[in-house]
Amino acid sequence: MHLHIEGSLEPELMFDLAERNGVSLVYDSVEAVRAAYAFDDLQAFLDLYYQGMAVLRTVDDFDDLAMAYLRRAHAEGVVHVELSFDPQAHLLRGVSLATQIEGLRRAMRRAARELDLSTALIMSFLRDRPAAEAMQVLEQANSHLELIDAVGLDSAERGNPPGQFAEVFARARDLGLARVAHAGEEGPASYISEALDSLGVGRIDHGVCCLEDPALVARLREAQIPLTVCPLSNVRLKVVEAMSDHPLPALLDAGLKLTVNSDDPAYFGGGVLDNYLACHEAFGWDEAVFKGLARNAIEVAYMDDARRLELLARIDAL
Repeated sequence: MHLHIEGSLEPELMFDLAERNGVSLVYDSVEAVRAAYAFDDLQAFLDLYYQGMAVLRTVDDFDDLAMAYLRRAHAEGVVHVELSFDPQAHLLRGVSLATQIEGLRRAMRRAARELDLSTALIMSFLRDRPAAEAMQVLEQANSHLELIDAVGLDSAERGNPPGQFAEVFARARDLGLARVAHAGEEGPASYISEALDSLGVGRIDHGVCCLEDPALVARLREAQIPLTVCPLSNVRLKVVEAMSDHPLPALLDAGLKLTVNSDDPAYFGGGVLDNYLACHEAFGWDEAVFKGLARNAIEVAYMDDARRLELLARIDAL
């Protein structure tokens, strides 16, 4: 439910696409790219993230990127993926919105046929770019709305409060799109409240800083607003120093509706299975806890009711 498809770009594919498209990389080998994955904070990661996506130019590139990730996810036992993409980062490089969406949707259709994977597509806005630019992208997406399931808000959180995008999200609501937003990762708990109140989001990406505000925790619990938590990402970006320091157990004990996700798996230590295993090792959670987390995800995912009932039945049969 919290997966940035550009953040699934493995170094091997990065070099393949660079060669295909004649793109020069600042790294001379796969090993050099992996060595750069020691991030001090979110901004350090974003600097590398945007460099890597420069190899994405054509419909085939976006198709190959998404299909490579979907195959890996399927091999781990994942049955539903919600792909978030950052259109502005590609539009600024001259890659059309149609190219991005067609490439991603092509892979999503193939995953449904070949892997029995259901998928959804989330178009995310960059919070460190002007809100007016996000509005232009949303209006540009009008002709593609049947292919977009939701809009989101991501990128550098510090100093970029969600309320700046209130008009954009109000427009998305009027267009019938679901709404999500990153909040409470590096930013304060107040950003979570602001995302709920100003943007009208139905779920919060990350949200781990909510524990700073007991009233907010009570609100999230009572409304059962989902938090799409990404534990390995939080460790890699120094939100917490180690898995043993992660607030996930406290969030669970508070009765919040949690899901465990991979965020940017190529950069942060692995996919959903790796995140589940890391939680098991750090917290000693048993199968019942993980079944509950998976059930939470299915209950709030963007999928049709028939698929939802099918997947819930699969969990109940385990």
